[in-house]
Order: sequence, then structure tokens, then C-alpha cells
Amino acid sequence: MKAVISIPKNINYSEVGLKVGLEIHQQLNTRNKLFCNCPPSLVSDDILSHLIPYERFLRATRSELGDVDAAASFEFQRKRLFKYLSPSAASCLVELDEEPPHLLNEDALVTALAIALAIGSFIVDEVHVMRKIVIDGSNTTGFQRTAIVALGGHITDYDGDVGIQSIAVEEDAARKIGEDITSVSYSLDRLGIPLIEISTAPDISTPSQARRVAEKIGLMLRFTGRTKRGIGTIRQDLNLSIKGSPKIEIKGVQKLELIPRVIEEEVRRLVGLTMIKDLLIERGASNEEIKAQHIVEVTDILSKSSSKLILNAIREGSKAYAVKLPKFAGVLGIELQTDRRFGTELADYARQWAGVKGIIHSDELPGYGIDENVVSALRSILEVSDLDAFVIVVDKPEKAKRALEVIKDRCIMAIAGIPKETRAANEDGTTRYMRPQPGAARMYPETDIPPIRITSELIEEAKKLIPPTVEEKVNYFVKVYNLSSELAKQLVYSEYMALFEQLVSTYGVNPRILATLFTSLYGELKKNGVDMDLLSDNSYHKIAAIVKSLGDVGKEDLIAITEIVYKYPQLSIEEIVSKMKSRRSVDIGKLRELVRSKIMEFSDEVKKRREKAFQFIMGKVMNEVRGYADGKTVANIVKEELESFLRNAKT
Repeated sequence: MKAVISIPKNINYSEVGLKVGLEIHQQLNTRNKLFCNCPPSLVSDDILSHLIPYERFLRATRSELGDVDAAASFEFQRKRLFKYLSPSAASCLVELDEEPPHLLNEDALVTALAIALAIGSFIVDEVHVMRKIVIDGSNTTGFQRTAIVALGGHITDYDGDVGIQSIAVEEDAARKIGEDITSVSYSLDRLGIPLIEISTAPDISTPSQARRVAEKIGLMLRFTGRTKRGIGTIRQDLNLSIKGSPKIEIKGVQKLELIPRVIEEEVRRLVGLTMIKDLLIERGASNEEIKAQHIVEVTDILSKSSSKLILNAIREGSKAYAVKLPKFAGVLGIELQTDRRFGTELADYARQWAGVKGIIHSDELPGYGIDENVVSALRSILEVSDLDAFVIVVDKPEKAKRALEVIKDRCIMAIAGIPKETRAANEDGTTRYMRPQPGAARMYPETDIPPIRITSELIEEAKKLIPPTVEEKVNYFVKVYNLSSELAKQLVYSEYMALFEQLVSTYGVNPRILATLFTSLYGELKKNGVDMDLLSDNSYHKIAAIVKSLGDVGKEDLIAITEIVYKYPQLSIEEIVSKMKSRRSVDIGKLRELVRSKIMEFSDEVKKRREKAFQFIMGKVMNEVRGYADGKTVANIVKEELESFLRNAKT
């Protein structure tokens, strides 16, 4: 059946009362982890592959007031086994929860104090570490350690100031490296890396404002010079609501540019759920009628379908079950987000709570090898009317029945409106259900770590790290590194700013060369198959050392050096320098022959473009000689040979 309503794609955020708060989590580049002396670095997959995992189950426990947190209860009912790999180079007995935590890392604390001073926050007198219950396996202890450093303050924005609720330091979670239905595997190298968490008030009113504020906070953190860079070192979580909805938590927005899209998609989902609620009430849907529906085995009926997926599952011992959803016809097919429907919401709940792979619902039938005859038989046995829908699950009996009970519960929630939940951000900007939201019952004091008094000495250290404004940093780069204002601004807004300063200071190379690498050459290198985000800091140090050995290098040289370091990481600095020097002494005669052959091969294109064919031929030649011939030399020969060809073409 077709969806009965359509959710608008262009929504007036003021009319729906959008409120957004941000939680910015940034890894800090300290010498040690937050509660031990291990280095805060990740190890290679090769090292992990040789380790034997430790195995544990985690259980939900009651808080000091006797309550069990909803999120912890959800994780506990999944009964998953957790496997931990503990590389000795980046973890110890603290990460394994076999040794008490050490004192809180003072460098991380000072960095948080610097940010607090910069945005006018009230700094607490004493820092007390708290335990936050988390039993999804991401921490071996069953909780995460966190400590509030400051409260209040604000971020200035032209759509209105955004308040800061809190600034905290906390330990990062273990790194997930694999999972299946029954178990999850983690590496403990990331566990305990210091994070600074900045939480804003829900003062943000548009997707674009959310991006600006997140960017401004990210820049402040980078300007301290104490943050890590690269994929996974910063994470943005969103707290979002509209009129009539509870606060929705959205976890794991990795990219800054994805923030507006996530908000747009989630607001559309919330508006859609509100419209579904109104439709169901209008139809007379009721909790009691949904609760009264019996789960019916329909294996015999579905065994007559032509669905290979269903037939294979039945042959392997699975059973098919279905349940009627009164008054839900056309609702399950309503698109709430891009390519995600209300039926997808039901499937998310079924996967998370019951561990099934998916569901099939009546709004998408006939389909999936289930023809009209099978659909009619299902409608008959379930006593489905024109206004009713139904859902099928094919799995082991216990799991399938559990999934359908969860789906009934989620449909009851739909009559009430929008459930309060924690969701995860997908790579395309849509979101998916993760778990119920945690509550106050998850927090209690950490008894193994003494409080830290905020002294005047700590404040003085923090003052040295107070970040400058963007304008001050750009002007500094123009003055000290002799960069143009535009190039300086691009560099300041990039995540490579601190690395740039470190490389210039360490190797004394021309700042403009490295600034060009981190800005204008980024896209060109990506076209050539080089993802600069995957290069480590050590790789960039290697590039800078090679540039220093070669002296002044041109754009093509810099591209060639970066490509070689990226594609052949095993080569030493000396080997790459030798390779680059040999390319500068390339046989000019052979190079000229190559240029002439390319001009003749594309002679029609050259005649059409004439002098404008320079870049075209240059690109064709460099595709073959990059890494072996100097770009400036190639350019001179291409220019000469083009002029000769065009002169002869006239005669």
C-alpha cells in the first residue's frame, strides 16, 4: 500500500520550535592517558591480530538510590559477550580494570581550564571525578570516568549567543573493531585517551548556526595546540527537539559538514512522527487494540512464496511469524528521512532489542518474492482489514516473537507521539535508533581518585594556553610565515594548522610550500588517489624532511613527494630523496619525444583548443612522468612543442 501522507522536505525551523544543543568531544594530545602512564596512541591492526582477547560479561547495577538506568538495562538484556584486546604498547592493567586508576592527568585539566577562561565559564573550586554507568562494553569497568571542570560561559554567534552548560574532562571509550549478534570486540588502545567535552545550552535554532558554533568551538580547541587531529579524534553529539517532542540524543556525527544535514533529516523525522500520531488518532488507533493482537505463525503460508531469503531461512530452521497492526495501513511506508520509512524505525527497534536481521511489512507487499496470493492468505489468517497493516519476521522462534512484541510496543509509542531515545548518525546524515536514553541513575562518585583543588598555579598555567581569536591567528600567520591573508585563513580553518607550525619550526622549510600542501593541493592529491586524512603525523614529518633535503621544490615536486610517501610508506627519506633527484635529471630528449607523441595523439583536440591546450597536454604528460620528471621542466617543453605544432599546423 502507498504511504498515506507525505512529510514536507522544506521545514520552517522557527515555526516548529527547533532547539539544538551540542556536545563536542575532542581528544587531547597529552603525553599520557587520563588515568595512567600509557601513551594516548592507537596501534596497528597487525599488532592486534596477534593478541589473545580477554572475555567478559557486564551487568546492570543499581545506583546509590536503588534505580537501574534504562540504557544499562537495555544493554544488559542483549546478553552480549565482550572481547578485549590489550596491546602492551598502549594499555596496561588500568584499562583492564585490574589496577586502580592513577591521578587525573594535569595537562588535560589545564587545557580544559584554558578553554573555560576563554569563554568566561565559572571554574569549580574542586574537580571531582564521577562514574557514569556504560555497559555496552566500551569500558571494561562498566562505567566511564568524567569530571566537571567549569560551568557557564557562552559562544558568540550573529544569530544569538549560545550558552555553555559545562566543560568536562573524561576518558575516551575503547575502540570497537568488530561485532556480531552475540559478541563485540574492542581494542583497549583508545580507552583512557583524554577527552575534553564541551556541552552547549539548547540555544541553537537552525542547522547552519549549529555548524558555525561547532566550528568555532573546534577552532578554539585547536588553537590551544593541545588537541589531536585526524579521523575519530573529534566527535559531535547533538541534543535536539521541536515543539511537542522530547529531547532526542544523536551520537557520533564525525564530520563538521554533516551537522546541518543530520539536523534537517532528524527534524523531518520528528515532524513526520507528529503527523503519524495525528493520523492514528484520527483513525481511532488504540493501545489496547494493539496489545490484544496475537502473534501468529505463518511458516506454511510463506513457504509457498518464491522468496529465496525466506525459503533458505525456513530450511535452516527459522520460523515465520506475523502480527496485525490495527489502523496502521499506509503508515509503515511513510518516508520519515531520506530512504528511511516508519517501517525502518520498526526494523531498527527489532534489531536492537531482539537481534533479528530485519522485518517485512505489508506496505511493501507484494514484493520480495511474496506475491498477491500469499499476501491474501496472510491478510485472511491475520484478519486484516483495509485500514490495518501487518509485519512479518523470519528467525528463530524466540527471537522472532520477541521482535514482534517490540514492534507492537513501538507502534503503541507512535500513538502517543515521539519516543525519547538515543540515536546514531549515519554517514548520509540520516539517523537510526540505538537505545533508550540514560537518566540520572547512571552517575555516582569515583572513590579511587581524590579531588583536585584548582590552585592559582593551575590557573596561571591555563592562561598560557588561552586560544587567540581567528583574526589574531590569521594575522599572526601573515606576519610570521609571510603568507597571503587568504592562504593564512585557509590554513587556520584546516585541521593541519598545528602540524604546519610544528613542521616549519622543526625543519625550517619554506612555510608557503607546506601551507600549499595543506590547502590548495588537498583536492588535487585526492584526485590522484591520495587521501591526506589517512597520512599520519610521522608521514608529514617525512615529507617535510624530504623537502628540506631537496631545497626549494615546486608544486609538481610536492605532489610527487606526497604520492610516494603515501603509496610506498616503507621507503626511507634517503631513498625518496634519491628518487626525486633522479627525476630532475631525466633524459630531456626522451621527455620531449613523449610530449610530441601526446600532442600527435590528441592533435584534433589541440587544434580545437590551440594555446588553451597547454593544461590538457600537461596533464596527459604528467600522468606518465609524475615522480620522475620535474613539473617546471615538463611545462617548458610542452610550451615549446605546442608552439611548434601550432605554427606548422597553420602552414
